[in-house]
Amino acid sequence: MSLIVDIRADSKFPIDRERLRAALRTAWEAYGISVETHVSVAVVGSRKMAELNQRYRQKKGPTDVLAFAQQGTEREGFGFVVPPGSPLELGDIVLCYPLIIDQAVTLNVLVDERVIERALHGMQHLMGDEEN
Repeated sequence: MSLIVDIRADSKFPIDRERLRAALRTAWEAYGISVETHVSVAVVGSRKMAELNQRYRQKKGPTDVLAFAQQGTEREGFGFVVPPGSPLELGDIVLCYPLIIDQAVTLNVLVDERVIERALHGMQHLMGDEEN
């Protein structure tokens, strides 16, 4: 089975899509999921991220990553339930490109490395791993 990663990013947010897909697939394999799985990644600007952060978390200003799970987790009292023949819809990861650039500069890492790190953090949340 495979992980299908749908990436939506405006051309003004250049990211290495194949490297990001490969990193998410490696993480997905480590979770041991045995059904076809979909996850989407959206790369947005500060204004859009601030809007999402206010709407869904009631917090002002942008944040670097948000994750919106499509399925509940075992911690919430139920696990992933996938009808036979249907893919597992993990959810959406939203990344704020301008904040990630700032973080990459501060941490002295490549922007794509920081994009991948934050996307993996979002995936952890989709998988119910809230400790990270």
